[in-house]
Amino acid sequence: MTTRRSLLAAPLLAAPLVAPLVARAQTGPWPNRPVKVVVPFATGGGTDITMRLLAPKLSDILGQPIVIENRPGGGSTVGTDFVAKSVPDGYTFVLATLSSTGIAAGLYANLPYDPAKDLVAVAPTVFIPTSLAITARGWDVRTLDAFVAALKARPGALSYGSSGIGTTGHIASANFLRHVDARAEHVPYRGGGQSFAALIAGEVQFTHDIPALLRPFHEAGTARILFVNQPARWHMLPDVPTAQQVGLPDYKAYSWYGLFGPAGVPRPIVERLAAAVDQALADAAVVARLDELNTPGMRGYTPDRFAAYVRDEIETWVPLVRASGARVE
Repeated sequence: MTTRRSLLAAPLLAAPLVAPLVARAQTGPWPNRPVKVVVPFATGGGTDITMRLLAPKLSDILGQPIVIENRPGGGSTVGTDFVAKSVPDGYTFVLATLSSTGIAAGLYANLPYDPAKDLVAVAPTVFIPTSLAITARGWDVRTLDAFVAALKARPGALSYGSSGIGTTGHIASANFLRHVDARAEHVPYRGGGQSFAALIAGEVQFTHDIPALLRPFHEAGTARILFVNQPARWHMLPDVPTAQQVGLPDYKAYSWYGLFGPAGVPRPIVERLAAAVDQALADAAVVARLDELNTPGMRGYTPDRFAAYVRDEIETWVPLVRASGARVE
């Protein structure tokens, strides 16, 4: 049985076992061939957009192509597990998320990897505020109060979409329902694109996701964002209140993305890639695009600082996930 102590243990035992493999695989200055980054979600979602924004900059900095491979499934655990079990030679990484680490640790009874033991934290990329959006099809609900009333009038009859079981959107919606004392059915999809399509078609009644990705539907009138979960209103959606302004001051809903490798990646590689990520996040074009997406870059993190951040997030989210009632056996 995985305990919190084992989840937070440092990956000290893995490195000696894989060191000979790394020595054979790494025969010159790193990198001397393309570097693969697994995105553990389908194309079109926030992780995919972020990595495809950063990849050209990282390629310029490191002098080798950054190859993106989408491996969706299991709320990001399939792609993350693939990297956790890869040879730690510095050529396979994953753009993991809060859902791959702190949420997965509390959600899955038999998670195939230990987020703190089997992965090495390299660098965070962006912080992700979330928002709650409802479909505009089939009803004229426009406020949170009216939406909560609709949920309570038909307990369990309405449904919410997400980009997969155990994703931030899944847990955010489950926590929201607990906060307002209501019930709804979870419908997981294989990515944000499918979830958004279901929302605007009225196949599901609500979802949680990145405000910038939901904004086009809000402005087109095919969906309505009821609140954003951040301290102040987003300047691109000035008509949308914050969670605190609608009466949810203690409601947690956010995510972050970061690069991880399999435990045992040589420290010099980890440090060089972390520095490259920080440099890419400082690029003016990247900063401007991240501002448009309302996903600020998480700059200034060393690998050690990021590892400590991930440990704290696991400690924070494991009890929150269990309190939400969400569980995968």
